[in-house]
Amino acid sequence: MAFFIFGFKSPWLLLTLLLVPLAIWGFFALERQRSARAAKWSSPALLPNMVSGSPGPRRFIPVLLFAIALVLLLVGFARPEAKFNQAKDGATVILMIDTSGSMAANDVKPTRLRAADAALTKLVDNMPSRYRAALITFSNGIAVKVPPTYDRKALIKGLPTTTQLEGTALGDALTQAIKVARKAVGPSKPGSPHPPASILLVSDGGSNAGRVQPGTAAAQAKKLGIPISTVALGTASGVVHQNIPTGKGKQTFPLVQQVPVDPKVLKQVASDSGGHFYAAPSASKLEITAGVTLAAFVLIIAAAALSAWWFRRLV
Repeated sequence: MAFFIFGFKSPWLLLTLLLVPLAIWGFFALERQRSARAAKWSSPALLPNMVSGSPGPRRFIPVLLFAIALVLLLVGFARPEAKFNQAKDGATVILMIDTSGSMAANDVKPTRLRAADAALTKLVDNMPSRYRAALITFSNGIAVKVPPTYDRKALIKGLPTTTQLEGTALGDALTQAIKVARKAVGPSKPGSPHPPASILLVSDGGSNAGRVQPGTAAAQAKKLGIPISTVALGTASGVVHQNIPTGKGKQTFPLVQQVPVDPKVLKQVASDSGGHFYAAPSASKLEITAGVTLAAFVLIIAAAALSAWWFRRLV
């Protein structure tokens, strides 16, 4: 589905169009004054001998052309622009994977991050070919590693292999994922909802960085019809071993830290956005969860597509 978006870079300058009716009013006012002055300084009995004929409607052609030129000129001041957007027909899944330091814990073998990579690889391989997918990684920072694509190899190649010595800006990352999904499927219109989009978030939970609260992002996703399903990866006994830079050259010191899985915020995000929550305390459980999640995505997207076809709305 293709469509144009027309707008102005300086829309406030359109207020100058109010000058057009004022100019037209001024023209007719001057015409009346001109007629009044002519009648005042001449004899009505002599006017038929002085005027060979009336210009009729032709008198207003120059004025009309001037008015059109003035409108075009003033609209040009507002800097009009038209953008052509192409909204894809296929459903889109946004894959999100947490790369914060706690994802290096090895309570899920070989590590939480490696297990997540393996599960998402299988999920991508088994995803229906008509679905597009994108990949987003996040810790304190957020990166759209792979924009929405049908290229499964690019998605698998983009999966992260290392964690960051940083926290988790979960709300900011969800906000970015919603933007990517919304751009991929285009806006909804009355009677013509956008193609289905969903988000899958794999994390060990928690949110300790960023500006946006996860609940706020989940509410936005719900409003836009983009459900977020979450997978809590890890156990209560998770431990991470990290080498922390001292700031003196390449010197580091070892740090052992307890990083228990924190599913609370993940449950909230799934519930508030209309998605599903899954717990994955082991690699085998994560693989099963990935399969169930893929099936859930297929059902959610199929339901949304049928609703759009039959009722012209997503839900």
